[in-house]
Amino acid sequence: MGVKLTILLDFLCLMVIGCGRNERMDLLYAQRCLSCHGPSGQGDGPVAASLPARVPDFRRTVEQKSTPQIRRAIAEGRGIMPAFGPALRPAEITDMVQMVRFLSREGRNISWWEKYDTLVVAHCNVPWELVLGYDEPKEKQQP
Repeated sequence: MGVKLTILLDFLCLMVIGCGRNERMDLLYAQRCLSCHGPSGQGDGPVAASLPARVPDFRRTVEQKSTPQIRRAIAEGRGIMPAFGPALRPAEITDMVQMVRFLSREGRNISWWEKYDTLVVAHCNVPWELVLGYDEPKEKQQP
């Protein structure tokens, strides 16, 4: 039992470490978002001034929108923002939702619960059914 617990704890630690901002997320943000949203997500990218509408500041976005609303805006587009759902895999959209959250913390006082956001993301992304052994197929019922 001790070995299984140690393996599980090691796995969870790796998940938490891997849930922070990373190079893959930065690259994707630079390719898809930086030109409008800017390097810090404040809507001050090089293209933003030439757009017909104001680009949102991520600091306000996370205060006014839920995570599913942010995900939907990225996937389906909103206003002048194009839909990235056809171009990005679901995991990449999740990365962009996290980038909105990471960038929104720059230059503002964060709420106490936001300090634990990475742990929440890590917990929600763990394939618990595999870790806990719930992935076994159900027995077929005989008619």
